[in-house]
Amino acid sequence: MKSADDARHFVRTSTKLSAPAMVPEIKIHQATEVTALWQATESYLDTIGLPPPYWAFPWPGSQALARYILDHPSEFAGRRVADIGAGNGLASIAAALAGAARVVAIDPDPFAAAAATENARANGVTLDIRIRDGTLDLPEGTDLVIAGDVCYERAMAERLVPALRRAAAAGIRVLLADPGRAYLPKEGLVELARYGVPTSRELEDREVRETTIWLILP
Repeated sequence: MKSADDARHFVRTSTKLSAPAMVPEIKIHQATEVTALWQATESYLDTIGLPPPYWAFPWPGSQALARYILDHPSEFAGRRVADIGAGNGLASIAAALAGAARVVAIDPDPFAAAAATENARANGVTLDIRIRDGTLDLPEGTDLVIAGDVCYERAMAERLVPALRRAAAAGIRVLLADPGRAYLPKEGLVELARYGVPTSRELEDREVRETTIWLILP
C-alpha cells in the first residue's frame, strides 16, 4: 500500500479541481476522463490492491445530498455529523460549510480518504477523516448521519442499511440519498426532497438521475 502522501499526490495529479453540476459552491478533485483514470488505477490494482476510483467522480447521491445540505443549513448547523461511505467528501464538506459542529467522514478506501483530505483543504473546511467500515460504531456524540448512494451493491446494502436503522432507533437523524439503486429498502423511508442530477453516460445509463433524499426510520 502506498503512503498517505503518495495517495494524496495521486489524487492531485490524476484529477482536476472543479465544481460538480449540482453544487457550484464546492470544488472537488474530479477525473477529467473516466476511462483514463480507471485504467491508471487498474495498473495500481496489480501491485497494491487499489480499489476502483469511485472517489474521483461526483456521483448523483453525493451531489443531491450536498445540494440538500446547502439548501437546508439550519438542519445541520451545530450538529455532530457522520458521513457513511463518504468517498471524496463532497457531502461532508457541504455539512461543514452549513455550520456542523463536527463532521466525521468515514470510508474504507484510503484513496477516498486522500481525496477527502485534498477536497476539504481546497474548500477551507476541516473534516475528521476515518478509514474504516461504516457499519462499525458511530463516533461518540453523533446526532446526525448522512449516506449517499450506498445501495448499489447487495452486500453493501445488507451491511449498511441495518446499521443506519440502528442509528435511527437510537434517536439519531439519518438521511440517505439514493438515485434509484436496486437495493434501496422498499419501506421505512420518508421522502424529504428530490433532485434531477446531471450525470455522464460513462458512469450511469442516462444523462440525468432522479435522486431522492430519504429520512430513514428505525
